[in-house]
Amino acid sequence: MLTNSKAAALGLQHVLAMYAGAILVPLLIGGAIGFNSEQMTYLVSIDIFMCGVATLLQLFVNRYFGIGLPVVLGCAMQAVSPLILIGTTKSIGAMYGSIIASGIFILLIAGLFSKIKRFFPPVVTGTVITVIGLTLIPVGIEKMGGGMKSAADFGSSKYLFLAFLTVAIILGIQLFAKGFIHSLAIIIGLIIGTVVGSFMGLVSLAPVTEATWFHVPQPFYFGAPIFEWSSILTMILISIVSMVESTGVYFALGEVTGQTIEEEQLKKGYRAEGLAIILGGIFNTFPYTAFSQNVGLVQMSGIRTRKPIYFAAGFLMVLGLVPKIGAFATIIPEPVLGGAMMILFGMVATQGIKILSRVDLNQDGNLMIVALSLGLGLGVTVVPELFAKLPAAVQTFTGNGIVVTSITAIGLNILSHHGRKKKSAETMTKEEALTDLPETI
Repeated sequence: MLTNSKAAALGLQHVLAMYAGAILVPLLIGGAIGFNSEQMTYLVSIDIFMCGVATLLQLFVNRYFGIGLPVVLGCAMQAVSPLILIGTTKSIGAMYGSIIASGIFILLIAGLFSKIKRFFPPVVTGTVITVIGLTLIPVGIEKMGGGMKSAADFGSSKYLFLAFLTVAIILGIQLFAKGFIHSLAIIIGLIIGTVVGSFMGLVSLAPVTEATWFHVPQPFYFGAPIFEWSSILTMILISIVSMVESTGVYFALGEVTGQTIEEEQLKKGYRAEGLAIILGGIFNTFPYTAFSQNVGLVQMSGIRTRKPIYFAAGFLMVLGLVPKIGAFATIIPEPVLGGAMMILFGMVATQGIKILSRVDLNQDGNLMIVALSLGLGLGVTVVPELFAKLPAAVQTFTGNGIVVTSITAIGLNILSHHGRKKKSAETMTKEEALTDLPETI
């Protein structure tokens, strides 16, 4: 039986796994717009708090919203560049007005978008989930080397030692530990890695000492929203991208937990995201989407229930209200985070491969669906300049390898399915024609 203390430990593990990714978005956007230290403190704190609120919206299942999966929500990375553009060329008010409008858009189209379930057979979901994991692995690898490839000491021996020590600890616990300790491999690896990193001079307590003790969320902290049509259209496109990516995460979690994701669940999941995005705009944070790195953690821990995620949501809200406590999570060295992230992202990719192993690749079109979708998705991730000459609106879709894979896989599956139906109809017509021939004596 999963006790509250065990569920809390697992929840903390989920928080640590996604914390760096969650605070990265406000740090990037706030830094680009030119927020001062006080504004940045608010931005990061309210972001973490709203991550917890957004996660709770997905966990509390009711007749209107909530997908009911062990999903953790965080800020959508694909929204960073468009929001920086809106914030710097239009205004901060236009940035938050476009976020609120995009959340309303998601609420309105949730029912229609949920009908795409039939376009996600195993050949599509397996391919998309595989690419989600593979495209995220380089993020973990970069952190293993110290965080920035452009840094002079990137890939130094001390970073590599700490990264692979973390990997070894997680691997050792997974292979040799039993019971509940087995499911805490990631958090134990992060803690031991951070302790070792402190002796190597890679841990600074400055973020903890500088953070305030308490912070109250304030609606419209940066002023009233401004609803500007071009900014709204841009964020609507980003919303569609996020919904496609979230769909892949939902199906991945469904596969891990042994649940069949139905149209009604998808609709409630999209509505919860839309509501979270509206609240994000009101409290001056950013759009939210399902975090794929936590899929690997659910699979690795072997705990499929929502109970640990309730604790994770609670921890996020507390961390958002008490920045000094939350700042402890920011002192984890980059190589330690990288080692853990590399494993988690690899687990996501493995889950996709597991789904594809059940697909008949000899069936017409399936092999080409996987080959082209993987090729384009990974290709765009490695060489994002491929579509740099296209209009900015088009690049919203072509600049994300996960979305390119999704669009390619869905489109090819529709074409392949149509071709099989057409071929089947032609065969049936011939058979019917033969049965209609007069009998010969």
